[in-house]
Amino acid sequence: MNEQMKTGIALIGSFLLLMVGVFRIFTGELEDVPLFVAYILTISGLVGMITNGWKWKQQKD
Repeated sequence: MNEQMKTGIALIGSFLLLMVGVFRIFTGELEDVPLFVAYILTISGLVGMITNGWKWKQQKD
């Protein structure tokens, strides 16, 4: 597995974290997940997407 593949998988994982957090915040479903955890998931997913997107763009150049 090369570096570009690893970065792509990490980017998808960060996107999924972001979507779960945003889904919990906006819909109110998933009541087993506290709102505090949803904010942590959203922030970490956003930071991960920015970082991994930047790394992926650097590898493509």
